[in-house]
Amino acid sequence: MDTTAPASPSPAPEPAAPVTAVATVVVSDAVTKVDALQILSVLTGARIVGERTASPRVPLADGAWAEIEIPKFGEAPPLAIDVHAAHDAVARAQARAVMALLREGAGWSVHGMFPDA
Repeated sequence: MDTTAPASPSPAPEPAAPVTAVATVVVSDAVTKVDALQILSVLTGARIVGERTASPRVPLADGAWAEIEIPKFGEAPPLAIDVHAAHDAVARAQARAVMALLREGAGWSVHGMFPDA
């Protein structure tokens, strides 16, 4: 019998650049946080960072990354993908790229919650 304790997941490393901007993409389809992370990882070709931690995320281009927010108790059911970056223009551009990937690659209904989405 193996009595060694399983390795605990390593904490998600902190992003290299300070975050000052977030652009939110709302998914209208019924999908779990785990499934959304996996699909986003596959579509972007990026590995999930901090998997099995409280703050898993998928790295994107230009130093941006995406985190999945699930509805809290009493909130409406859409899933939100927050795209974080050091600058508004980068966050919005990467959020637009995520929306295109999810529409074309996964067939999801998505819309942006930021200007010019």
